[in-house]
Amino acid sequence: MANNLEDIIRVSRGEELADLVIKNAKLVNVLSEEIYETDIAVIGDKIAGISKGYKGKKEIDAKGAYVTPSFIDGHVHIESSMLMPSEFAKMVLASGTTTVISDPHEIANVMGLQGISFMREATKNLPLDVYFMLPSCVPATNLETSGVELNSYDLALLIDAPWVLGVAEMMNFNGVVNCESNVLSKIQLGLDKKKRIDGHAPHLSGKELDAYVASGITSDHECTNPQEAIEKIRSGMYIMVREGTAARDLEALIPVLKKYNTRKCLFVTDDRNAKHLMSHISGMVKTAVSMGVEPIKAIQMASLNTAEYFGLSNIGAVAPGYKADFAIFDNLEDFTPKKVFKNGIQVAENGKITTDMSEFKLPQLRGSVNIQYLYRENLQIKVPNNRHEMKVINVVPKQLITKMTYEPIKNENGFAVSDTEKDILKIAVIERHKATGNIGLGFVKGFGLKSGAIASTVAHDSHNMIVIGTNDEDMYYAAVELVKSQGGKIIVENGKTLCHLPLPIAGLMSDLPNERVIERLDDLSKASQKIGCSISDPFMSMAFLSLSVIPEIKITDKGLIDAKKFEVTELF
Repeated sequence: MANNLEDIIRVSRGEELADLVIKNAKLVNVLSEEIYETDIAVIGDKIAGISKGYKGKKEIDAKGAYVTPSFIDGHVHIESSMLMPSEFAKMVLASGTTTVISDPHEIANVMGLQGISFMREATKNLPLDVYFMLPSCVPATNLETSGVELNSYDLALLIDAPWVLGVAEMMNFNGVVNCESNVLSKIQLGLDKKKRIDGHAPHLSGKELDAYVASGITSDHECTNPQEAIEKIRSGMYIMVREGTAARDLEALIPVLKKYNTRKCLFVTDDRNAKHLMSHISGMVKTAVSMGVEPIKAIQMASLNTAEYFGLSNIGAVAPGYKADFAIFDNLEDFTPKKVFKNGIQVAENGKITTDMSEFKLPQLRGSVNIQYLYRENLQIKVPNNRHEMKVINVVPKQLITKMTYEPIKNENGFAVSDTEKDILKIAVIERHKATGNIGLGFVKGFGLKSGAIASTVAHDSHNMIVIGTNDEDMYYAAVELVKSQGGKIIVENGKTLCHLPLPIAGLMSDLPNERVIERLDDLSKASQKIGCSISDPFMSMAFLSLSVIPEIKITDKGLIDAKKFEVTELF
């Protein structure tokens, strides 16, 4: 580490040796939007200079390779990777990401402030900078049962922490535009502290969008088409271009990135499982460039834009006084980093972590799967007299939105059952926090199961247990197995487990190494195909079927939800 300002200045002037010099580098300067050959001098954790002729205690000849600022993920739920934070860090560091802005919304819905504190303790000593936004919607709405409820008084306990950058995605946009006091108090908390308030407002437009932005909300990561993104940029919002596991919006928004002001755009992953972390923000940069976005613009969106949006003045560029967070690339096409540096120290090389993280210890956390005693009969759906149609949730490939259709009821002995020939499957959401006994029951179309059932304790946003199946027996068996493992993802058939990934950390994260989690995810994928599933990642798609803030129709432990009207609706 640099001892004092005098040391930094002497190294910058070339009077003393730098700790590290990258020689003959093609610097991608995101500040001036230029690429030119120079040397890069590092002292301690800072960039001392970017001029030719520096000498260092250690020198690396880049031989004309490109040096860029390392990347920043502007909005991510680490829990969605299903990895311990240390395992998450190993994967994203290797791909060139050295800073993430985390919204611990998932674990907060399960464990409240204890969950947020757990994530802070689990990340504060990692060779990855993890900043936090405080979850604004726990629960997202009153249409579901979460483990806790966080109000503005709870968030006020943490808002002044230096690792907190503001208030996370305000999903209750109806609550904002209708001036609900409990919603506005959370926004006001961020405004009073001069910290960012992130948004989440799919399809919001016109005067309602104006009202949403006027409240002080400054970003959105739910744009799925150019028209929506352009309107929000015009309104002064920053567009967080999302490329998650289930929701992938980058390709759809490329026309915006090629024509409009990209300085108002940044890259985020939002929700990604472990399989899709091997190429993190670097993969988004690669895709954008391959589709015609200028490389410097794409790199800005992955670094400087994000840093400036969040007020992180010392990262996001390679320039004197900035943190020595950078990556070396052979070219500006495949964006696979040869070396990654964090605070002036090499942390990864050729896709592998090189820094020692063996001493990391996970903080303790209580169990979180607590359901009322379950009977098979609890999963039955009685058909009212003279009813022949029912509302069905239709999944939309690669999107979080759903569509509603009316479908004929398959009636067996007075009960509605799954109809595999028409791909209409029963779905249940079982409350798992307070043992209320709440179970929401309905039907979903688009998964393609021919037999068995799948179940998970990852179900946005309250993370109750969600089960989809072809028959009640397998659905019941799957639910019971997840109680035994205190959370997880499971695929069953004929009363037997085909594959099971336990998630004992809040029912959201595994305690296994990332390689083992990825192997188990591959096994889950193969098992899902065995029972006929037609979706490449059914668990990610299933996890969003209970997200009642996204149109058109969802399901929670309180029943079928009309996400446009924000109310419980009847199945029949």
